[in-house]
Amino acid sequence: MFAWVLAAVLLPQLVDKTKQPVVPAPTLDMSPDKRADIFMARKMHREAVEAYQQALQKHPLSYVLHNKIGIAYHHQMQLGQAVRHYERAIKLNRNYSEAINNVGTVHYARGSYRRAISSYRKALQISPHSPSIHSNLGTAYFARKRYKEAAAEYMTALKLDPDIFEHSNTVGSILQERNVQDRSLFHYYLAKTYAAAGYPERALIHLRKALEYGLKEKEKIPQEAEFAALRDNPEFQQLLAANVHAIPR
Repeated sequence: MFAWVLAAVLLPQLVDKTKQPVVPAPTLDMSPDKRADIFMARKMHREAVEAYQQALQKHPLSYVLHNKIGIAYHHQMQLGQAVRHYERAIKLNRNYSEAINNVGTVHYARGSYRRAISSYRKALQISPHSPSIHSNLGTAYFARKRYKEAAAEYMTALKLDPDIFEHSNTVGSILQERNVQDRSLFHYYLAKTYAAAGYPERALIHLRKALEYGLKEKEKIPQEAEFAALRDNPEFQQLLAANVHAIPR
């Protein structure tokens, strides 16, 4: 399921590949966990599981390794195996907020948004300053159409990390959920969040995306309080005046 989630990431970045770090090839003289991390960076998730399992034989009580194995399974859409390892990590360390968050992403992927919200809230009790978890909680609220609460969580995440919505989320110990059904409204709320936080360029990018995904009631945009500072912006005015063609669904 998570591979499908990544395919539906709504915030693609334009990246100069020539500036990206080169991921070294795994070698036999590396420790199993190091090899596994490289496999993950190369998106070789099946090989990563095998290498992490080798590392786990030496460190059976490593909650970090169980969490990483869970993520590797998550990328392969094997959610049952993923959650089993997340829960094992939590049993080994009840304050491991990353694994608690990742359980929430499994609930979200299965459409259990209330359970996802519960997991994210529990994770935030341990790590209240985690932008990723605030972002995930916002997306879970969004899925339940609790838009004001979603917007508040997105704003908190943005204050904690101005680049939180630009992360690709392919490697790491904590997963970010980006899949939503109403893409137009999702981008619209991100545009308002960026505008209110003082990021006009990013606000305009997501406002255009909202229009491309068929945002309704376009005439109400200029009256939104969050866009007050953009009303005299020429790009904002041109965007509202333009006939933006919706992306075919």
